[in-house]
Parts: sequence; C-alpha cells; structure tokens
Amino acid sequence: MTPSDAPPAPTLWQAFRFWLKLGCISFGGPAGQIAIMHQELVERRRWISERRFLHALNYCMLLPGPEAQQLATYIGWLLHRTRGGIIAGALFVLPSLLLLVLLSWVYMAFGQLPLVAGLFYGIKPAVTAIVLQAAHRIGTRALRNGWLWAIAGAAFVAIFALQLPFPLIVAGAALAGFVGGRCLPQAFKTGGGHGAAEASYGAAVIDDATPPPPHARFRWSRLALVCSCGGLLWLAPMALLVATAGWQHSYTRMAWFFTKAALLTFGGAYAVLPYVYQGAVLDFGWLTPPQMMDGLALGETTPGPLIMVVAFVGFVGGWGQAPFGAAQLPLAGAVAAVLVTWFTFLPSFVFILAGGPLVEATRDDLSFTASLTAITAAVVGVIVNLALFFAWHVIWPAGLAGSPDWTAALIAVAAALALLRFGQKVPRVIAVCAGVGLLLKLFVPAL
Repeated sequence: MTPSDAPPAPTLWQAFRFWLKLGCISFGGPAGQIAIMHQELVERRRWISERRFLHALNYCMLLPGPEAQQLATYIGWLLHRTRGGIIAGALFVLPSLLLLVLLSWVYMAFGQLPLVAGLFYGIKPAVTAIVLQAAHRIGTRALRNGWLWAIAGAAFVAIFALQLPFPLIVAGAALAGFVGGRCLPQAFKTGGGHGAAEASYGAAVIDDATPPPPHARFRWSRLALVCSCGGLLWLAPMALLVATAGWQHSYTRMAWFFTKAALLTFGGAYAVLPYVYQGAVLDFGWLTPPQMMDGLALGETTPGPLIMVVAFVGFVGGWGQAPFGAAQLPLAGAVAAVLVTWFTFLPSFVFILAGGPLVEATRDDLSFTASLTAITAAVVGVIVNLALFFAWHVIWPAGLAGSPDWTAALIAVAAALALLRFGQKVPRVIAVCAGVGLLLKLFVPAL
C-alpha cells in the first residue's frame, strides 16, 4: 500500500484494541496523550487526516473537560458511530479508574507504614513544583499582554486574599473577556490553539475531502435524542441517590459537586483543581490538604487524564464518611470513586455526541472566544494560589507555630529546577523525589 492509497477502514474490534491500549499507555498529561494519538492515528495508522484531527481537537479545546479524552471520543464516534465514541472515551478512562481505586486502597490502608510514608514525604514537595510548572506552562501561552496579566493578578487576589469561590472568579473573568473583546479586540484575540494543518502523511480513512458519514450529519431529532439520553443518564442516578440517601448524604453531595466541576474545567485539569480543593477540602472536609497533594501525585503517575484525581478524592471521601460502616471502608471508597467518575465524565460524552455533527457540518477552524481567553488568564492566577497553598503545607506542616521543614523545601526547589530549568518529565521527577523521601525516612527517622 502506497501513501496515496487509503488504508482499509478499521473494524470495531481493531478500534477497541487500540483504545484499550491507549488507555493503558496514555501518560504525560493532555499534551503527551494528544501526541500519542496523533502519532498512532494520523501518522502510522492513517485512520484520520492531519487536518481533520486538528479540526476535532480545536473543538475539544473549546469545551470544559479533558480535551484528550474528548478527542478520543470524537474520533471513535466518527469512525464507528455512537458506540465507537462511547468505547473510545470509556477505555481512555477505565484503566486509570481501576488503577487509582487500587492505589487509593493501598494509600488508605497502608499509608502510615514507614515505606509508604517515606515515599509520600518525597512526593509532596514534587507536587508543589509540578503545580508551579503548570502555572508557568499555561502562563507563557496565555498571558500575552498587560490586560491578561491584570486578569491573572486579579484572579490571584480574589482567591488568595478575598477567598472568593472559583465559579465566581470564572464568571468575572468571562465578563471581563466579553467586554474586552469588544473594546480591545486585539488584546483578547487568540487562535484555536493548534492552527491549521501543514503536514500530510498520505491518504487516510477519514481524509480531508471525505464527506461526513451519515451518522455525522446534523439532525435536530438526533440532537434532541442525545441531549435527552444524557439528561436521563444524569438524572436517574441523582434521583436514586436523593430518594435512597437524601440530599445531605455524602454520595449525593459528591454527585452534585462533581457535576459542577465537570462544567468548569476550561483550561484543563489544573484549572479545576482549585475548585475541587475548595469544595472537597475546605467546604466538605472529604480529605485533608496533604491527602489532596498525594492524590495529585498519584494522578500524575498513572495513565489517563489528570482529572482522574477526582477518583482518588471520591475514594478518600467515601472511606472517611464510612456510609456502609467501619467494616466496609474499601467498598465505600470504591463506590464513591466510580460515582464521581461517572458525574465528572458524563458531560464530556454529551458534548461530543451532541456537538460533533455541528462541527462536521461547518468544517471551519474554531477559535477561542475572548471570554475563554480571559478565563484561561484567570486560571493562571488561581493555579499560582494553589502552588502557594501546597508549598505552605509542605514547608510549614504544623503551621507558623512550628518550625519549617527545610528538607522538604530543598526537595521542592530541586524538583522545580528539574522541571523548569532542565525539562525533566513529571513521572521521572516524582520517582526520584519519592526515592529520596524513602531514603530520608529510613535513615533519618526524625524527619
């Protein structure tokens, strides 16, 4: 087969095996996951052309939720209808969910053992550096002028000094972008994030000129059906929780809280982490700040979208609330982890299956709106606050009344240098810091 010949269309079983493999190897956050999909689907397998791949990605970048998982869902849907999209999106998440449930159980059951405690002693400072790197990475891309810097600064003050809720900060940034886009359009102008396609790897199954398949053509009846099914899939478990456990039950509160979180993840997983922290740590007390940091570390070192840290949050919250009694703590945690994963990812499937035909009908390059530009700028300030919050709990674990932990501070500085100055990968930095923490706890038990 030459590059001018399109490869045969993959069967559903072939696609299933690929999506399962992707779910098991999708390390490296959204950038790494999208790069793996591009290499496999565009360059090697040629299931979709470069231009169509980027067209789908630009749409996913506009949505709340994990863009890499949504991109997999979109391509799976384009290839094999609704069932293909559901298979692709679910397998992107399922391996990570199972692994995080297992690791969360190990963490809660054995976290006080010297071996585990030592590992997490080194991991916590690394997490502080990782969050700081996220703020730097997003900031270098988003803060292109003084107006956007001002929005980022205002967002930092709003959450750090005024302790305003994250949704209110997002709404304020959106309003600032809306006004700024009309008064200063050049300051808030931005591209779709991935530009136009320039490379060609040969004919693809879904090529540039391939017309949308019948299932990808927009119909009002199909849009109504998808939205109705999505609404029922949200309403049925929510109604069951309210009817059997009540609105004040921890499971019901988790379902409602993570539904809102799913709609606020503009800018990626790090954008929603401050909101999850505010709700899960401060408002509901499902877990402690150190546990939140440990969960982020586990999310960084497992495959799947980083937003899967919500499974850890749910597990720890379910374990702590013990709704089934003290003898069933692992079951309580596992149920909570599955529950929050369902309510976090359901909107992403609805967005893709409902909006995909509209995107295929236009086939135009999408771009961020001015409001989304401002929201991304505000996210930078919010993430800086999160980094400071984590640093506070790492360096002063006992508060100002206690002495600072200079060893943890040195680990954090070394991790930041490795990430920002020398470009080391996150899993490697976490592994090294975990090893250092383990050695310190074994040979210097007083730490």
